[in-house]
Amino acid sequence: MHPDGSGTTTSPGLRVPAPHAEAGTGPATVPAPGDRLLVADETCWRIERADRYAVFVDAADYFATLKQALLGARRRVLLIGWDFDPRIRMDPRSPGRSRDDRLGRVLEAAVRANPELEIGVLMWDLGMVYGLGRGLAPIVLLGRRTPDRLTFTVDTHHPVGGAHHQKIVVIDDCLAFAGGIDVTADRWDTTDHPDSSRRRARPGSHRDMGPWHDVTSLVSGPAARALGDLARERWESGRGERLEPVSGVQPCWPEGVEPLLTDVDVAISRTRPEHGGTPLVHEIELLWLAVIAGARDTVYIETQYFANRRVAEAIAARLQEPDGPEFVVVNPHEAWGWLEEKAMGTARAALLALVEEADRYGRFRLYVPVTASRRPIYVHAKVTVVDDRLLRIGSSNLNNRSMGLDTECDVSIEVHEDSSEREALAATVLGMRDRLLGEHLDVAPEEVAAAVERAGGSLIAAIEELRRPAGRSLVPFEPPDLGPVGQVLADTQLLDAERTPNRWRRIRGTFGRRRTRRPLGG
Repeated sequence: MHPDGSGTTTSPGLRVPAPHAEAGTGPATVPAPGDRLLVADETCWRIERADRYAVFVDAADYFATLKQALLGARRRVLLIGWDFDPRIRMDPRSPGRSRDDRLGRVLEAAVRANPELEIGVLMWDLGMVYGLGRGLAPIVLLGRRTPDRLTFTVDTHHPVGGAHHQKIVVIDDCLAFAGGIDVTADRWDTTDHPDSSRRRARPGSHRDMGPWHDVTSLVSGPAARALGDLARERWESGRGERLEPVSGVQPCWPEGVEPLLTDVDVAISRTRPEHGGTPLVHEIELLWLAVIAGARDTVYIETQYFANRRVAEAIAARLQEPDGPEFVVVNPHEAWGWLEEKAMGTARAALLALVEEADRYGRFRLYVPVTASRRPIYVHAKVTVVDDRLLRIGSSNLNNRSMGLDTECDVSIEVHEDSSEREALAATVLGMRDRLLGEHLDVAPEEVAAAVERAGGSLIAAIEELRRPAGRSLVPFEPPDLGPVGQVLADTQLLDAERTPNRWRRIRGTFGRRRTRRPLGG
């Protein structure tokens, strides 16, 4: 873009749209130290130390670990979710078909075995309506059938049309899960994503709901206490009850879970809509823009949608640079449900056209993962890996509502240039990217790393080398013809409007100043 933000013409007829005029286009309030992307009160809320940090890819291991953690809780558990289904099995791979591992039974067993334990479940109010469609009893009635120290409640404190979309579980303020996996039906799957599996059947049904890819994270220590603060804030706004932090609980970690990192800083970024006197918080959107502005070589994204015009325009601006980064996006083939496909699918098709027209150097790809029989795997994960220096896992999608209408929570790890452990941390960040791609391409992570090295650092060239014409792999997404109605929906953003002030010029000026390339992982 030109310095005045008016846009850059890259070929006849192409103009990457400049963001709308923004308020406050001067220097950033909190300048990024060096080349850091995570800045408190700017692109994140807080940065806290995690004694241990782990990642769960797909829900099978997560649900089994969560069951263990729930049964080991001492004082308090808060489950904050978009949706919740007490009928799901926590570990359907375990022998037998006992009803004792169903989530509701696990929660009841935990409070009955420990008279000091309290458990609170906070669910988005319209999520309860969806639950009724699945045959789930209203959550308020569930609360009348359970022990007094097990509380179910719905959260109505949100703007019209908004959703509480965070997926957080906090145990004794010493352990916290945060990411994209809802503790509900249709989420359970293993990393091999078989074409069919009876274990993926919805409670009360024998129908396989299909392969599902998702990711969440686990932290302990001060980072868990910070997520506890966020969960208590949500509990108070949704239920009107103030909870004090848990004190006197010893450090905890689930048995058998190997941490990915120890003694590492974790940043928490939020979206909180303006509502009921609380101001807008859009740290997640600012982090998206900072990531795009500051990326040097590659940005790898797993997201349920590709439907945010502001982010797409920022990507398009970087794609016009002769030495800009590559962008690889992994998406589901189509959105979950007719209305969502109308809103998000039409936006994706329009934004892909914008990005692909700007992609004069061939540095953008959008892929869909498929099973062995080429059945699309639904991508619900929300993951971003930037170069070898940032790993973000959260609840937010690449759509407008995740930036300003819904409540969201993302957690990130950043590798600093001046860190004494830089090489090891950078290798871990790249290792997670290669693990995710290896799952989609049905190869070992080491094969992904080797292919990237053979391709001179090009992630796209590596994927193209490893992609298969048959069997489990990644396939390029082919957007459908929008048609006149779809084009109107995409142009007007009628079903997913922007709700935040545009900060791209300021963020690009602040976070895009230093992009000196360095060997990945070196």
